[in-house]
Amino acid sequence: MNNRYILMLCALTTLTLSCNKNIQKSEDENKEQVSEVIADAPDQTNIAGRIAAAEARQLSSKTRHYSPADFNTESYNAITENRFHEARQNPLSTFGIDVDAASYSNIRRFINGGQLPPVDAVRIEEMINYFDYEYPQPQNNAPVAIMTEVSTAPWNQKHQLVKIGLQAKTITYDKLPASNFVFLIDVSGSMNSANKLPLVKSSIRLLVDQLRDKDRVSIVVYAGAAGEILKPTSGESKQTIKDALNRLEAGGSTAGGAGIALAYKLARENFIKDGNNRVILATDGDFNVGASSDAEMQRLIENEKKSGVYLTVLGYGMGNYKDSKMETLADKGNGNFAYIDNISEARKTLITEFGGTLFTVAKDVKLQVEFNPAKVSAYRLIGYENRMLNKEDFNNDQKDAGDMGSGHTVTALYEIIPIGVKSSFIESVDDLKYQKMPEPKPTGQAAELLTIKLRYKAPDKDQSLLISKSIPTKSIAWENTSPDFRFSAAVAGYGMLLRNSEFKQNTNYKSVLNWAESGLGKDKEGYRAEFLTLVRSSGLMAKDLLSIKDKLIMDSSR
Repeated sequence: MNNRYILMLCALTTLTLSCNKNIQKSEDENKEQVSEVIADAPDQTNIAGRIAAAEARQLSSKTRHYSPADFNTESYNAITENRFHEARQNPLSTFGIDVDAASYSNIRRFINGGQLPPVDAVRIEEMINYFDYEYPQPQNNAPVAIMTEVSTAPWNQKHQLVKIGLQAKTITYDKLPASNFVFLIDVSGSMNSANKLPLVKSSIRLLVDQLRDKDRVSIVVYAGAAGEILKPTSGESKQTIKDALNRLEAGGSTAGGAGIALAYKLARENFIKDGNNRVILATDGDFNVGASSDAEMQRLIENEKKSGVYLTVLGYGMGNYKDSKMETLADKGNGNFAYIDNISEARKTLITEFGGTLFTVAKDVKLQVEFNPAKVSAYRLIGYENRMLNKEDFNNDQKDAGDMGSGHTVTALYEIIPIGVKSSFIESVDDLKYQKMPEPKPTGQAAELLTIKLRYKAPDKDQSLLISKSIPTKSIAWENTSPDFRFSAAVAGYGMLLRNSEFKQNTNYKSVLNWAESGLGKDKEGYRAEFLTLVRSSGLMAKDLLSIKDKLIMDSSR
C-alpha cells in the first residue's frame, strides 16, 4: 500500500470519526442500495480520490460548498427536500414549473469524473426534465397541454405515484419569429481551460449555423470590464460572427454584472417587436468584480427582465463552477439554464432542442394541485423545492414563474399515501382544544383523486389564462404504465439515491436499473441508454465507498 493511500486512509479515518453520527445513521440503508449491483469493485489503490469526494459529499448539504480531494470553490443553493403534507390540512400544492436541465448534465460530469455529486447539486426535477417525453400536442390554439398517469409507486407498493406532464406546442423552424440574440461571453481568466472558453466558442458556432437571414446577433464580452466586440449582424453573415468568436481569449477578473447590463442595453436598442429577444450568457458563474453576489445578481436581473428580453444561461467548467449564481439568474430573469459539459450536450441544447431553449411560447407557468382528502391521506411533490409558491401566488400575476419554449415538456411527480394507509411519513398533531379538525365531506366529486390548475401568460401579455383538469381515482397496474412513466420514476429514484433521501424507501440501484430498462422506449438520441450507464457507475462508486468505510470503522474500533 503506497504512502499516499495510507495518508488518505488516515484523513478519512479522522473524518469518519468526527462525522460518525451523520454517516452511520444511513449505513444499513446504503448497504442495501448497493449490495445488488453485481460487479467487481475496482482496485482499491485507484479509488482514494473517489472515496474522498464521496465523503465530502456527505457533508456538502451543510457547507453548501463542494471540496473534493482537490480544492475547489464550487457552490450550490441549499435544498431541503419536500415532505409529505396531509391533504385534509393542506389540500393545495402550488409551484412554478422548471424546464432547466443543468443538474443532470452536471451530475453526469461528476460521475464520469469518478465522483458522486454533492447532494445540493442534485435537483430531481431537472434530472427528470432533462429527458423528452411523448406527450400529446395542445389543441384549440392553447400553448400548453396537460396529461396525467397514475399507478403504484415502485418503491412502496402501498403508495401511489402521479405523473403530471405538460407539453408546449411545437412551432416549426420556418415559422419561428425573427431573433435578436446578444451573446454575452465570459472571457475572464477563470475561463482559461479546455472545457470552458474553447467549448463555449464551439457551442456558439453550432448555434450560428442555425441562424436565418432575418436573425440578428451581437456579441458582448466581459473580464475586468465589459465591451461590445460585434455590432448587430445578420444571420446571413455567419463567417463574420464566427471570426469574432475565434478572436476571443481568456484573461483578467470577472465583471459579470457590467456584462449583463451592457448585453441587455444592446438587446433593448435592437429590440424586435413580436420577435424573439434574448441574451445568451456563457460563463462559469465566477463573478468577482462589481455586482457579484447572488443577491446583487438577483436584483440586477429582476430589473433587466422588465424590458421583455429573455435569458438563456449556459454553464461551463468545473472547480470554480457557480451553479447557485447561474440558477438564480435563470430563475429570476425569465430564463432557462443548461450545463454544457461536452460538445454533445451543446448540440442537444442548441440544435436538437433549439426551439425549446430559445423560443418562449408560454411564460410564468404555474401549477396548483388540489388533492381530494376523501381519497388522499398525504402527498409529496418530488423535487421543485426552489420553485414552491404560496397558494395565494397562483392567482397573483405579479408573481414570477418558469417559462416553456417551443416543444418543451415538463414533468412533475407526486407520491401519494392513500386514505387508510398508515405511514411514518405522516406526522401526528395533537387534537385541537377549541375546535375539531373537519372530516372530509362528500361533494359529489368522490371519484376524483385531484384537480390540476395551470396558469400561463402569452409571451407578450401580462394577464394569465387558466387551464383546469380533474383526475379520476383510477390507477393502472405498473406493468401497464407507459415507458415514460416507468423511466421518469427511475430517474426520480436515482435522484433520491444520490441525495440519500429519507424518502427513498425500497429504492436501490438494481431496482432503478430495472425500472429504467423497462422504460427505454424509442430513445432516438440514446440519452436514456446513457442514463443506465450513469446508474451502474454510481452504484459501483457507492459500493467502493461503503467498502472503505467499513474497513476504517473496523480499524478505528481496535
